[in-house]
Amino acid sequence: MDRKFRAQQWKMLLVTMFCYLFFYTGRHNFGWAAMGMAADLKIPYTTIGWISFSMLIGYSLGQLINGNLADRFSARLMVTLGAYLSILTNIAISFSSSPTMIMILWACNGYFQSMAWAPGAKLINNWWNERERGKAFGFYTMAAGMSSMVTYLISIVLLQQGYEWRMLFRLPVLLLLISATVFLILARDKPLTKTDPSVPLIPAIGWKDQYRIVLRNKKFMIACLGFGFESMARYGLIFWVPVHYLGNNWKDNPGNLWVTFLLPVGMAAGALTFGMLSDSLFKKDRIKAIAFGMTVSAVIAVLVYISPIHNLWLGGGLMLLAGFFVYGPQACFWPLSPDLLGSSLTGTGIGFMNMTGYLFAAFGEPLLGYAIDVTGDTNSIFIVIAVLCLFSALSVAAVRRVSVSKRVALAD
Repeated sequence: MDRKFRAQQWKMLLVTMFCYLFFYTGRHNFGWAAMGMAADLKIPYTTIGWISFSMLIGYSLGQLINGNLADRFSARLMVTLGAYLSILTNIAISFSSSPTMIMILWACNGYFQSMAWAPGAKLINNWWNERERGKAFGFYTMAAGMSSMVTYLISIVLLQQGYEWRMLFRLPVLLLLISATVFLILARDKPLTKTDPSVPLIPAIGWKDQYRIVLRNKKFMIACLGFGFESMARYGLIFWVPVHYLGNNWKDNPGNLWVTFLLPVGMAAGALTFGMLSDSLFKKDRIKAIAFGMTVSAVIAVLVYISPIHNLWLGGGLMLLAGFFVYGPQACFWPLSPDLLGSSLTGTGIGFMNMTGYLFAAFGEPLLGYAIDVTGDTNSIFIVIAVLCLFSALSVAAVRRVSVSKRVALAD
């Protein structure tokens, strides 16, 4: 592999990471706006949960469609178009006062947001071979974790400056506008010349056959089930932790805001760490890495539940660890698509897996919102999250790796 191609590899990875670094400003901003929206529009948290549900359903269905499209069309154009449409939708929500209209727009936003992850993963897979796949996806997943950090940071600052919830849908997405435009200019879908022979070519097979290969792979289906439970736990933290720590008197305890910021910090660190460890310590055994991470996550969720909320040092440490172990395994889930299905189905596989994850997460949102309404205690979500983490660990434990020759035979 020559130095020029190596430089291009890193350029494509970094520019894709830069673009996704700001994608969550158009999605994870909702949790921070939830309290102000509920008070302003006079709606219960159950309704807030259903609004969040609508976005996750839109995202889930979009993953099923856009993952396959990424195997056929330009990932560069798909990511950019999704970003621009998401920005417009967020701004439209900021001017709406109807819960029904917000729900419809937020569902559309979910679909637009889904045009980024699988296409971006496809682009990275086109540039990086199997030997370094875990590392590349680890960096990519780290960018997603850092995107939560950016969104949390901006939201905290805006709230502390006294901005209303509507501004959380207007200001943060301006950064996405910049990063998506940079991505459009610099990104390339695949190498122009086949300098690295291990980077796969796209076979000419029909879209029905692509889905059929995915659905018939039982190991991949079980992995998707484990990912579904992991996604429910992750979104339970991402969406409801801000609500939990904001409370009714967060202005009297501003330190609570910074405790929540440590959650995405841990997520970013965990993604990079697990991605690299899956290639080295776990010797490409993604299943062991995932099961380990999700088991530890369950323990941490229980510790959060029994810990006093007013202890900021303890709470901050636990949030850091919760983010690290619940999100880190995601970096190991994504390589399972090319590992089990073949590189040519990376987009379709990741899209289907992400669809499953967000479908699970969607049904978890109104359930958690209802639990808070019934118990009157946001702390109860952590017991539910602990159970979900255990379900994820048990699910992926049933998956066993297949050989390289079988993987290639399935799709290539």
